[in-house]
Amino acid sequence: MNSKSEDFIKNLPIWADEYIDVCLNHTKEVATGSGKIVNQRERHIPTIAFFLNIWLPFNKKDTISRDTYYTWLKSENEAKSDTIKKIDDKFNSLAVDIVANEGKGIFYAKNKLGMTDRVESKNENLNKNIQVEVIKSDAPIANNEKDITLD
Repeated sequence: MNSKSEDFIKNLPIWADEYIDVCLNHTKEVATGSGKIVNQRERHIPTIAFFLNIWLPFNKKDTISRDTYYTWLKSENEAKSDTIKKIDDKFNSLAVDIVANEGKGIFYAKNKLGMTDRVESKNENLNKNIQVEVIKSDAPIANNEKDITLD
C-alpha cells in the first residue's frame, strides 16, 4: 500500500483540510437546564489514527497505513514528505489550540504533543559546603534556650 498514485498524494492535503473542517464544526446534542435539547459546538482534536483508519476510508474510500504515513514523513521523496509534514503541522496546531483554549485533551497533549505540567526548578544550594559543629554536653539546656531556630 506504499505505492500510491500522484493524485492520492496531491489530494491528501485537501482531504486533511476537509477532516479539519469536520473537527472544527463538530456539534453534539446537550440538554439545557430547562430540559431543552440543543446542538452545542465542540471542536475535536484531529488525530492521524482517526484520519487514516476511519475518516479517509469512510469518506474517500482510500487510505494509507500509519507505517506508510510515517515512512513518507521521513521520505526523500519531497512530494510525500512535504505533504505529510504540512498535514502533521496542521493537526498539531489545531490540537494545541484546542487544548490551550478549551481545557480539554490534557492526556492527548501530554502523550502526543509532548506537553508537560512539570515546573522546572533549579536548586541553587547544590555543592555548597555546610559546616555544622556538634557539641556534646551533659549539662541541661536552660529554659530560654529550648527553642532553637536555624536560619
